[in-house]
Amino acid sequence: MGLREFKKVRDIIYSKTGIYIPESKVYFLKKRIENRLKELELQSAEDYIKYLHFFDKTGREVQNLINLVTVNETYFFREFPQLQAFAEHCLPEVARKAPHKKIEILSAGCSTGEEPYTLSIILMEMLDSARSFEITAIDIDENALEKAKKGIYNERSVKDVPKIYLEKYFDVLKSGYAVKPVVKKNVKFKKVNLFDARSLSMLGKDFDFIFCRNVLIYFSDDSRRKVVESFYNMMVPGGYIFLGHSESVSRITTAFRIKRAGDFIVYQKPLE
Repeated sequence: MGLREFKKVRDIIYSKTGIYIPESKVYFLKKRIENRLKELELQSAEDYIKYLHFFDKTGREVQNLINLVTVNETYFFREFPQLQAFAEHCLPEVARKAPHKKIEILSAGCSTGEEPYTLSIILMEMLDSARSFEITAIDIDENALEKAKKGIYNERSVKDVPKIYLEKYFDVLKSGYAVKPVVKKNVKFKKVNLFDARSLSMLGKDFDFIFCRNVLIYFSDDSRRKVVESFYNMMVPGGYIFLGHSESVSRITTAFRIKRAGDFIVYQKPLE
């Protein structure tokens, strides 16, 4: 696959998802397209591009490609200091200000489920048992979502889970660790494209917290702005947004208020 074909496939992915693959990732994309060529019994990248344009009427093949190029590097309790700021400062504040509201959280780009299940564990530990909450976990990768729904993980995925939580919230299997039903019951998984503002808006406008960590680094600047703008409109006033530790909300938009939560900087939707 040459640079010309790479750019054509990259543009298709970008137009569908907002994910931008730089030219330094030519080999990365080439290997994944080779997998699809074998599966479809096509001869060249040019044949594959024609297939995507003219024969993929349902979008099934574009989805197969997206499943191959999305990055699913994650594990439980990832970026713990940020989670600590959420659990010890932001969550109690939101729970106190709206004592009768169900707490709603969006885990955007949830991958194989480690993040939303981590959040479920934190909320069960931090909230009164009578307090209801719901976590909506979304991703564009169908394979990742299927694994998330099963909730079975290897040793590496649970390496940072505190021992007391591992014993309390996981069952030990021969094949790894299974998240217990009590953790799963408040988490619902959905296939949603972050680049699709309409699909995002249909999830609701009452989110108290939105987590989109280490996802937008794969998006172009324009795509990031569009996604964060959608998030803003989905949040209640006073809600918090969390991106990855290397990402800055203030570089994307000035709409959120910067606050300090312990030793961590957080971003809050203004109350007015």
